[in-house]
Amino acid sequence: MSKSYHVVAVALICCLLGRTALLSQSQDRQPTYWWNDRVFYEVFIRSFQDSDGDGIGDIQGLISRLDYLNDGDPSTSTDLGITGIWLMPPAEAHSYHGYDVTDYYAVERDYGTLADMQQLVAEAQQRGIAVIVDMVLNHTSSRHPWFLGARIGDPTWRDWYIWKDEDPGYRGPWGTVAWHLAGGDYYYGVFWDGMPDVNFNNPAVTQEMKNIASFWLRDIGVDGFRLDAIKHLIEDGERQENLPESRQWLSSYEAHLETVKPGSFTVGEIFGGPSFVVARYVNERAIDMGFDFKLAGEMIEAASRGSNRNLIRAHQAAMRDYPFNQFATFLTNHDQNRLANTLRGDIGRNKVAASLLLTGPGLPFLYYGEEIGMIGTKPDERIRSPMQWDDSPSAGFSDSPSPWQPLQAAEHVASANVARQTDDAGSLLSHYRDMIHLRNSHSALQRGDWTHVESSEHGLYAFLRNDEQERLLVIINLDDEAIEGFTLSLAESERDLSAPILVFGSGEVSAPVLNAAGGFDAYAPMLTLDAHSTIVLAF
Repeated sequence: MSKSYHVVAVALICCLLGRTALLSQSQDRQPTYWWNDRVFYEVFIRSFQDSDGDGIGDIQGLISRLDYLNDGDPSTSTDLGITGIWLMPPAEAHSYHGYDVTDYYAVERDYGTLADMQQLVAEAQQRGIAVIVDMVLNHTSSRHPWFLGARIGDPTWRDWYIWKDEDPGYRGPWGTVAWHLAGGDYYYGVFWDGMPDVNFNNPAVTQEMKNIASFWLRDIGVDGFRLDAIKHLIEDGERQENLPESRQWLSSYEAHLETVKPGSFTVGEIFGGPSFVVARYVNERAIDMGFDFKLAGEMIEAASRGSNRNLIRAHQAAMRDYPFNQFATFLTNHDQNRLANTLRGDIGRNKVAASLLLTGPGLPFLYYGEEIGMIGTKPDERIRSPMQWDDSPSAGFSDSPSPWQPLQAAEHVASANVARQTDDAGSLLSHYRDMIHLRNSHSALQRGDWTHVESSEHGLYAFLRNDEQERLLVIINLDDEAIEGFTLSLAESERDLSAPILVFGSGEVSAPVLNAAGGFDAYAPMLTLDAHSTIVLAF
């Protein structure tokens, strides 16, 4: 069943999620889908909220915090306003992070039960929150029963992994050991020996991965998957990344998901490389969206350096390479140093990054704690530390004096916590709330086209977002200083831009003098734009 043409079936899914809009058309009649309305929030269950005092976050803890994310009442603005959750792997795994699964049909015992997971999905969806879970396809744990059987030569499982009699002698794509000794033979594990790659040339493996997806979609009720490490699914000798065979396999997997739950959503991790590499997966219908790491880096760079130059090219590339708006945007995730560290703790620059993420094209994802400026640098455990709810000794995360991972420094927790920032109109949390609610209330920000608007200042980033309902001009001061006397230019416009109305930000706004093509030359919408501020005008 095609996502593009079977609108009625997918609309039913959206209604179940509490959303009325599924598929709209941009001004040039390109389709968008129910997920384009969303703002997703990445949650590491282990670090979000502990409900039973064992120092480990769990599903019931996350359920208790759903009203913080979205209280289900669109008339309120005290919640964060997100409308989607991405759960890092919830399945039973050997390691704390969950990316080495030992049982795809069970929930990690530290987190709860399958019944807890079903309750979470149901309660989230009642609030209008879609839920997707991390699906780890490329590899299992070396403790998985499949691999335990394979390494002793059990013919049932041996061909579920990739084996050689001798070490092939080449390394993985980033120079690490890819072939590992077990029982006299060598198996392929591109990440490390604890994560052996499965063999997708074996039809039984493919069928089982489809069965697992069916279980999570039908029995648990999730709305889709974040697909981990998909550029590594299939290898051909030393060709270990982005093979056509991987995209072909994913296309078949995607088709299966559609038969199980029409309108289910997939977003893939294809780390590294320019937009067109990721876009190839989307254009070939291997996945619905891919994370654009290049664009993420340029948004952070623009916020850090206060310059729009490289970001313009990154947005133009994304709009050119992907199907219309079908790319996932983000700032950082669970594998990267925290945004607040990268931006050197500067709250204004963090606000700029949030504005870029939440007013720009594509589907935005934010990492838990990003909205309060949580810090953390590698090793990985330190970028996945417990959520900071208040300034108590446990940060409101757990009653245990010894959480699974120590909190960040007390002086940081004292300021970067939800309780401290929630009633402060100038806080980073308030800015995120304002920007998310702004996006939720304007279809042009969710589904609209994107057009760069020329600026007289490199420290100013301006663009138009248009759809059939509205036209918005977004102006973001990337600079650490106020900008005075700036002007904007737009060669032409088919829409009327003569009467601007301020819908976000502050200041007195003037109207442009339109040129013969409907655009404007040297338009000064206001005299001064404060440092790190965001202005949105509607026409």
